[in-house]
Amino acid sequence: MFAKRTDLALEARELWQESAEATAKLFGVKAGKARREGYPVTRVEILDAEGAKTLGKPVGTYLTLDLTSYWQRKEDYFARAVRALGGQLRELLPGEGAALVIGLGNRAMTPDAVGPLTLESVLVTRHLLSGMPRQFGGMRPVSAFSVGVLGTTGVESAEAVRGLVRELKPDFVVAVDALASRRTGRVCATVQISDSGIVPGSGVGNHRAALDKRTLGVPVFAVGVPTVVDAATLAADLLEESGAGSFDEKRLRSRRQPMTVTPRDIDAQVRELSRVLGYGLNWALQELEIEDMAALLG
Repeated sequence: MFAKRTDLALEARELWQESAEATAKLFGVKAGKARREGYPVTRVEILDAEGAKTLGKPVGTYLTLDLTSYWQRKEDYFARAVRALGGQLRELLPGEGAALVIGLGNRAMTPDAVGPLTLESVLVTRHLLSGMPRQFGGMRPVSAFSVGVLGTTGVESAEAVRGLVRELKPDFVVAVDALASRRTGRVCATVQISDSGIVPGSGVGNHRAALDKRTLGVPVFAVGVPTVVDAATLAADLLEESGAGSFDEKRLRSRRQPMTVTPRDIDAQVRELSRVLGYGLNWALQELEIEDMAALLG
């Protein structure tokens, strides 16, 4: 069976439903839908090892925020997106404790720059709390770091983050990364939040060491935006939708270099959504209004 690549638990569930018998039941997985600030939210909970094996994702909760209507620029669209994302994050993150926000990815490669660009909008407060406790005493300590990629640093992301965790001793880690989707309609139009950690590069077949509680010793939450679609996965979906019938997986994967597809205006979309992610993290971590965040970041 052709293995379609995706980082989204929502799509992994869709793929199972497409391949299963009509009467088949998906054990170990629970799903539901809701709306937040006008944006649809899909919740997929992988409850046990059976569900994890079936969907190919670790046990945990996966929330997918659909921001398709964000790009229609309706009233208060940015603030509503920040509140929706921040509210969902707040439900998953611990209510107190120090946070370490990690920006994964390659800043020099636009579709992979979500993590580093998000950090530009994250309020970093750890040093302020120690240096000016009277002025900033009511804020949660937050540190942020962009770890780069193995090809430019020679250091695995997991190695760098383990060192930071050992020195800073945060209560939890939030990892921000670019993801891969199976659908072009979800590229730069969805945000996935999970409490099960992350495996950088898994959606495009470039698996690195996992960042999770087992490897770091503290809870790891992941926030990601799909910015690319695997070309072979896209071709397979288009063939199925056109009614072309069966196709040759080896032929679809036969190119010497794997290919991914991304929107032509990916630079503008990634920069804007990274700002949404940064403000959403601030909303979840601090008791601040969006105007206050803008003033402190300015």
